[in-house]
Amino acid sequence: IDEVQNEIDRLNEQASEEILKVEQKYNKLRQPFFQKRSELIAKIPNFWVTTFVNHPQVSALLGEEDEEALHYLTRVEVTEFEDIKSGYRIDFYFDENPYFENKVLSKEFHLNESGDPSSKSTEIKWKTGKDLTKRAEQTQNKAGKKRQHEEPESFFTWFTDHSDAGADELGEVIKDDIWPNPLQYYLVPDMDDEEGEGEDEDDEEEEEGLEDIDEEGDEDEGEEDEEEDEGEDGEVSLLE
Repeated sequence: IDEVQNEIDRLNEQASEEILKVEQKYNKLRQPFFQKRSELIAKIPNFWVTTFVNHPQVSALLGEEDEEALHYLTRVEVTEFEDIKSGYRIDFYFDENPYFENKVLSKEFHLNESGDPSSKSTEIKWKTGKDLTKRAEQTQNKAGKKRQHEEPESFFTWFTDHSDAGADELGEVIKDDIWPNPLQYYLVPDMDDEEGEGEDEDDEEEEEGLEDIDEEGDEDEGEEDEEEDEGEDGEVSLLE
């Protein structure tokens, strides 16, 4: 059994090597299309902030000021290293903005030969009084313990958090869920708009219902007037 198991393990290793070669091949073939997609996305205002806000997991990490800062985000790029197993990098490109000096913020994830994960990122050069990571801490301290669980940390604390690179959920979500097809999240309908439309329809139905009632009321009044007229005519004929 042990000998047979060794043969199975050998075939599994061979399969992994061949799968890696195929993935590397198709990663290169996809690059021109990713580039073309980025060029098209760059023409759409607020594409990336809308995509992040519409994503259920990412939106939970966004405070109001984070959203304001992400309005200056023009491009997102995910690059898997040539040896795919060794890691990847996520680049965020920003226009000139009132929050920080950086034009590009990056975070890299590495897996060394022994399999130990690590990460590193760009140091954010915050403008005076605009450090959103410190504001998030101050908000939580002022709000007290009960609010600490409700107030999200700033999205930008992700760039400074290297505590558990092997379980970086945001990095994995961006690489494996958003990056392959960001359009599906950009096009998610705004729930507030849908609710608003529903309320408008309900209001219209109520108004129509009231109009029907008014019309019925007018008809009833008309019938009553006719009956009164008939009664008056009868009285006149009797007097005559």
